[in-house]
Amino acid sequence: MKLNILFLFFTILLIIQIPNSYAQFDTTDDEFVGLSLYTNSKVYAPSHNLQIYGTGLPEENLILRLFAPDETIAKFDQLTTNADGSYNHSLLTWPQPSSNLPYGTYTVEVISTAQNGISKTIDVKFSSTTDLVDVPVERHVNTLVFAPETAAINQPIRVFVQTTSDGLLIGNEAGIKELLGNTHVHLPSGMTVTLTSSFKALHQGLYYVDYTPIEEGTHVFHVIAFSQGTTSHGSAATNVLSQDLGGISEQIIRLNTILDDTSKELDVLKSEIEGFDNTLETASSKIDESTGTISTSVEFISEASSQLNSLLFPIIASIGIIVALQIAILARRR
Repeated sequence: MKLNILFLFFTILLIIQIPNSYAQFDTTDDEFVGLSLYTNSKVYAPSHNLQIYGTGLPEENLILRLFAPDETIAKFDQLTTNADGSYNHSLLTWPQPSSNLPYGTYTVEVISTAQNGISKTIDVKFSSTTDLVDVPVERHVNTLVFAPETAAINQPIRVFVQTTSDGLLIGNEAGIKELLGNTHVHLPSGMTVTLTSSFKALHQGLYYVDYTPIEEGTHVFHVIAFSQGTTSHGSAATNVLSQDLGGISEQIIRLNTILDDTSKELDVLKSEIEGFDNTLETASSKIDESTGTISTSVEFISEASSQLNSLLFPIIASIGIIVALQIAILARRR
């Protein structure tokens, strides 16, 4: 009986101790967590020192990481806590802003190697000024959507999306669903089609989706980006027609070709008409010349006739005189 009571007593003690042993690793309640992280400031300017400090387990190895606004690791370091578990470390002296370290919101993370990988994070701001009033510590995520203005029904189109945080591209192939998981397109009929699993990565922060419209009218692509607790919205509209501009352009090109051929034929006809005009002018000039020649001939004939008359008149008169004389002679003989 005494053994059973002792066994029950030790069992109760063991149950009571188990929650306490796990409580020190709870990452949601700072009172029981065996890891803490603090920084010497919230906002930093170039040449300022990023000093971190806190507590962990005695002589514990800690991993330190500094994440840039695009979620890439800008700084990596390790340290060992003191015998009392405390640590104080200079992680970074902020340089002048560059494409690798631009102004923006950075995340400091400390990871415990002895406490099941628990971690602590703090957001800090890298800015041109350290005034907390003018420079709040917050993250800005921007989303841009690029879609064609017009498209044809049942013809695929490609929509591009760009996501940035404080000017840097964010996201990767593995995190597309988490980053763009709520993206959808509004159809002219009022229906909504989700594009969650349709996106593909072109580059870090650059994504695209191929979509085939099945309705005529305006399609609105609504992209929702979610990164580190911050949401950003972007949208673009595409007007879907029964035929795309490419087909219309081909018809216009074909019509232009026909018009060019017609223009060439008209030029040929014009040249032929001009040749006919030249022929008519030549014929007219020749007719004029012939008319002039005939007129000259008539004048010559008239002159010749007058000359002939002048020659024949004396002859006829002489003949008349001779005939009269012969008649007179014959009359006398009788």
